[in-house]
Amino acid sequence: MRYDLVIFDNDGVLVDSEPISNQLLAAYLTELGHPTSYEDSIRDYMGAAMHRVHELVLERTGRRLPADFDDVFHARVFAAFQRELKAVAGATDVLEELVASGVPYCVASSGSHERIRVGHRTTGLDRWFGEGRIFSSEDVGRGKPAPDLFLYAAERMGVAPERCVVVEDSPLGVRAAFAAGMDVYGFTAMTPAERLTGATQLFSSMGELSGLLH
Repeated sequence: MRYDLVIFDNDGVLVDSEPISNQLLAAYLTELGHPTSYEDSIRDYMGAAMHRVHELVLERTGRRLPADFDDVFHARVFAAFQRELKAVAGATDVLEELVASGVPYCVASSGSHERIRVGHRTTGLDRWFGEGRIFSSEDVGRGKPAPDLFLYAAERMGVAPERCVVVEDSPLGVRAAFAAGMDVYGFTAMTPAERLTGATQLFSSMGELSGLLH
């Protein structure tokens, strides 16, 4: 393969969680007096760590979200995951091929470690991702679009940034990978291609990814 490490984003790339979490986020913000549509949530928060939600709401309204906002939101998300969450179609096929080819891979997500693990256990992806393959924005000071998370994952996996490729579906993630000096393949299943400008390649289904990696 062309790369020594494949770094996957999690939400929307490995687990089909973006529709669930953004519907719940929009509803919760609206409930708290910050009217937000599903489309607003996708545009402003998809691919971001939770601190971005707090920062944008404070910047726009001058009001802070409740201290227990993250806990309440995650409880709602995890309950919905148990009912509805599925792996992204074709994701396990790509993972199987990477294992067969002996190419290292990992996940680097804006989500918390708990959120990543809940999603993986629910969908059966946990068998692919042991302890040393999961990296979260909790592990670094700054989340995407800063390059810190991807650089941290590459360092921990022992691979130079220029030998890595990132698989992303959010504009923030594409910017972070670019800033890290890595190639990035933009997944357009949920995100319009024009929002992923700067991506090395674009693809719309996991079936196309294996061909791009070779």
